[in-house]
Amino acid sequence: MTLKPAAPSAVAPAPGAPRCAPAWRAPLVLLAVGGLACALMPEQLGLLTRIFITALFVLSLDLVVGVAGLATLGHAALFGVGAYAAGIFALRAMADPLVGLAVGAGAGALLACVSGAFLLRYQGFTFLMLTVAVSQILLNLAQKARDWTGGDDGLSGFVMAPVLGAFEFDLEGRVAAHYALAVLVALFYVARRVVNSPFGLAVRGIHENRARMAALGTPVFARLWVLYIVAGTIAGAAGALSAQTNAVVGMDSLSFALSAEALVMLILGGAGRLTGALVGAAVFTLLHHTASSINPYHWLFVVGALLMLVVVVSPAQAWAWLRRRAGGAA
Repeated sequence: MTLKPAAPSAVAPAPGAPRCAPAWRAPLVLLAVGGLACALMPEQLGLLTRIFITALFVLSLDLVVGVAGLATLGHAALFGVGAYAAGIFALRAMADPLVGLAVGAGAGALLACVSGAFLLRYQGFTFLMLTVAVSQILLNLAQKARDWTGGDDGLSGFVMAPVLGAFEFDLEGRVAAHYALAVLVALFYVARRVVNSPFGLAVRGIHENRARMAALGTPVFARLWVLYIVAGTIAGAAGALSAQTNAVVGMDSLSFALSAEALVMLILGGAGRLTGALVGAAVFTLLHHTASSINPYHWLFVVGALLMLVVVVSPAQAWAWLRRRAGGAA
């Protein structure tokens, strides 16, 4: 019997076709860049910690806005619930950072599960306003429950235990910065795996044409609900990180301003690509830190000018222009 050579696989990439980058490559680059920044700027570890936490929060918003196409201005509710849950847990139960991180992420997931079951039945402007309403309801509840949240004075008085039982939070912020970076890298990897999976591709299809995906038999509501819960989990983890590294939770963690700022960061970096959330958060936070130190009253003019530039020239066009210039120079 003569054995015939196997036919080439139908799914094998054609010669010369571009290959998808491994899911771990971008998180590995993020880990290298973040670690290098911590090593080169030891006097700015507090600022870097804030950038890492903000980037994680904007990353969760990108899943909702950029991937699923759901416009929201109440995303701070998920962040704030995670922050208060982690702070209350550390104050009244256990000060272990990793357990508190899981509690904050679980609180964000629970809120996304409960609120998403109602919110995702609506679209467009109705969905937008209902997200704002949920955020304002939680803000009012936090103000009333002073015994648990501290009200307008904020929740404080808790001290976090060492990370993994060995790394104590120091005054320089070294442990806090590396802890926040590690969580950011891990959840960024998870988000990329989710978005690049068949489930994520289905959600992108719903974003492009909801009616067509429903006609193909895709469970539109279930797909969006699951993604909203994933985004709530990541936002809750970001809130827990903020509470643990700052040792205080304020009412601003549930504010409308935080949701609006996160949306501005996402627009600056470019929605739908996940890496844009990281870039936008870094640019906005550094711009805020630098411009407000120079002129604390008019620094928003710089942000406004940058937003106008992004509207005229999208981040995708800017990256394409930079790649062409780099290729020409090479």
